[in-house]
Amino acid sequence: MSEANQGDTPTISVSPIGIVRRHAKGAESALGPESTIEALRAERVSMIVDARYVAGLLGLEAGADILVLCYLDRADREILQVHPRADESRPLRGVFATRSQMRPNPVSVTSARVLAIEGTTIEVVGLDVLDATPILDIKSHSAYFDEPYRDA
Repeated sequence: MSEANQGDTPTISVSPIGIVRRHAKGAESALGPESTIEALRAERVSMIVDARYVAGLLGLEAGADILVLCYLDRADREILQVHPRADESRPLRGVFATRSQMRPNPVSVTSARVLAIEGTTIEVVGLDVLDATPILDIKSHSAYFDEPYRDA
């Protein structure tokens, strides 16, 4: 899109459908200066879905793989170039060539595995976001749609 067309860009409004709750605290938590994405993803966390959306959980069950879209509300939206995983020995890249949380619209997409569902609470493993991160959407994982496109 050229700069001349930026005024024509529609404003989009979305509202969270829930929130992430991390249970581990202190030394038990994978969060901290020495944390790794692998440790963060290995923690069991709760996704608390707003009661008005509970009907949307029909058919979702333990063992299912899902895609969770979250809004990274603490991310810096002005940064457009980063060293991947904050490793300055790696070359600087544009945020669209990375999985960085720093981006104009800090939306994350992470695959997770459902461990249990009780009421409005979905217990999952695999989610790499912080406590109290707003959840925008949940989608079932599809081997067809979620694999990279390949020429026939």
